[in-house]
Amino acid sequence: MIAVVDADILVYRFGFASEGDPAEFALARLSEFLDDLYIKLNVDDVIGFMTGKGNFRDEVAVTAPYKGNRTGNAKPYHFGLLREYMEKSWNFEVVNGMEADDALGIYAYAHDPEDYILVTIDKDIDMIRGHHFGFVKDEKYYITEEEGIRNFYLQILTGDKVDNIMGLKGIGPVKAKRILEKCETELEMYKAVVDAYEGNLERVLENGRLLWILREPNQIWSPPS
Repeated sequence: MIAVVDADILVYRFGFASEGDPAEFALARLSEFLDDLYIKLNVDDVIGFMTGKGNFRDEVAVTAPYKGNRTGNAKPYHFGLLREYMEKSWNFEVVNGMEADDALGIYAYAHDPEDYILVTIDKDIDMIRGHHFGFVKDEKYYITEEEGIRNFYLQILTGDKVDNIMGLKGIGPVKAKRILEKCETELEMYKAVVDAYEGNLERVLENGRLLWILREPNQIWSPPS
């Protein structure tokens, strides 16, 4: 089994945790975390991805700028150092035109779900089937294909405040689950979401394409037919 890491999150978590500390301390903490994955997850290898330049979502976003709420874009002091360390010492890949999340999704759908475990704390990746490890809560869990699709449509309803994706006003996780609770197929989920958006197909399509984690390169989400 391979541990597939969202390295973007590690840069910020270990970077901010090491703010004011010497570089060697920051590197030691990150190195220890990555080394421990071999034992904690019983994996044969650890690979990872980091977001590079450009993001196709910037062109998709119409209702609100994608991640436009992140004023200042504060980065930890050791931001560049930690990225360079993972790229050069761990051979983690920098991906352009998309996000690290997408690279995890592409990897997952190119491999058997029993052959990898996705390492992240980003709830967005819960739309990807397979083994998951939430390292903050030290939690391992499995997402089925059906659960992943349902999580995706739940997010279309709620939006994503972190990424400045506007969902339906007044719809949180509880109400979103209620809207989809009787749906058994993806088409039924899609129709329920469209109804909740009062037939605004453009908004549903926009949110879907902003939220969809890629399963293959250059993929653009389209509603089920």
